[in-house]
Amino acid sequence: MYVIIAGAGKVGWNLARELIAKDCEVTLIESNHDRFRVVEEELEHAVQFGDASELWVLERAGIQRADLVVAATGDDEDNILICQMAKEKYGCQRIVARVNNPRNHVTFKLLGIQPAVSATDLILRLIEHEVPEYGLVHLLALEEEHLEIIEFEVPATAEAAGKRVQDLDLPDGALVISIIRGNSGFVPKADTVIDISDTVMLILDPGLEAEITAQFTPSGAGA
Repeated sequence: MYVIIAGAGKVGWNLARELIAKDCEVTLIESNHDRFRVVEEELEHAVQFGDASELWVLERAGIQRADLVVAATGDDEDNILICQMAKEKYGCQRIVARVNNPRNHVTFKLLGIQPAVSATDLILRLIEHEVPEYGLVHLLALEEEHLEIIEFEVPATAEAAGKRVQDLDLPDGALVISIIRGNSGFVPKADTVIDISDTVMLILDPGLEAEITAQFTPSGAGA
């Protein structure tokens, strides 16, 4: 797989390093000369100097044959432009964009630049995961497939506690896909009984959270 990464900051540099370790062909593009020289000492020919928002720089990097383009600069406008050029001019079907300001996330979405990854949003997801008062945790939104993955930790008084998976009153469009019990997880069967303190993961159509939440919260109350 050939990957072009725009931006040799901490995100881009570490990503390039990991992909190279996985035997991917990588070209990292950096516009700051001092930063370029530092990264070049390690990555050598895998890093090029230039502004990835310029067409000739992308073409020099071989964007015509790129399997994946990652826009990881510190400027959201540049990341949008790089992804738009990669997708619309060069037909690259797989793009990933870094979102520096989470307020710009909606702009990336409106322009069809997905997935767009915001470190702030990821940290918030981790906080939700670690704070049980949040109840329902959104793990992943598969927007193009119109699906969501969520999880619940089952309290003692939840309606779902002690029930078999097949006896849960789930709406059409919702399915239990995993249970984490103790330090291990497994794919449940229809007759698997949900225990107190289990973490139950479901995949569902968007908009079904409210119907499902009542069964996994104390005394059937909504989140």
